[in-house]
Amino acid sequence: MAPSGLAILMGAGPTTAAGIARILAHPSHGNMAVALLSRTGDAGLAERISRESQGGTLRAFKTDTSEPSLTSAFEEIKSWSQSQNLKLNMAIWNIKHSHKTPFEDESATKFGESLQTYVTGAMVFSQLSLEWMLSQYPSDTETDSSGIETMTKKGTIVFTGTLGALRTNAGYAAYGAGRSGVRMLAQSLAREYSARGVHVVHAIANGSIVDANTSATPQGDSEQKEKMAKVNLGEKIRAESVGKLYLQCMNQPCDLWVHELDMRPAREKF
Repeated sequence: MAPSGLAILMGAGPTTAAGIARILAHPSHGNMAVALLSRTGDAGLAERISRESQGGTLRAFKTDTSEPSLTSAFEEIKSWSQSQNLKLNMAIWNIKHSHKTPFEDESATKFGESLQTYVTGAMVFSQLSLEWMLSQYPSDTETDSSGIETMTKKGTIVFTGTLGALRTNAGYAAYGAGRSGVRMLAQSLAREYSARGVHVVHAIANGSIVDANTSATPQGDSEQKEKMAKVNLGEKIRAESVGKLYLQCMNQPCDLWVHELDMRPAREKF
């Protein structure tokens, strides 16, 4: 089955992103062509997820979070043969970036580099995604055959965050500033672009996310069995469940959009 749309996933690692991508690419779920962006551009990961998603369409692109690198990656995606004639339906910022140091040992340079990597990277990624989404539609509304005017949903941008966006711990000043900064970025974008048809979501992951459905580890592997047991007991979040939730957000009609998600397994402490 040919893909029905395009998704871009920044921070394409083997755990959370792999489960999300598997759902987005699977013909029975998202049925989208998925561009996997990461520092390594792991083609093997794209090939594995394609097998696991019954032949889903995925390709790996190498990039960091700097403006020149991201801009180049987006141009590569636009020239990818599988993305031709497809609308960009979803863009996901899924970077795992941490920075811990005693505050007295912190330097302005390292603090600034942490924010540049995470917050400025998110700004560039969302700007490139927004420009693409907005350019796909000539109007903010459309009229159906019955003459009823409806709002046009032009795309969905999701930022995967953590509890650090709300509160942080000793030694994590830069980490907390970065996570909360991206949360504020998401709020600003939602207020500016929701009325123009772009759905912006900030998701706070409260709890460990595991890929319990990967074929990367052999069947019967003890570590994989333990992951599955913790998922089944509500102690861990299944990466594919995150993908399904993001897909639900993408498919939400314009009369009700969720902006902030608090994701946690049943037994995670509040």
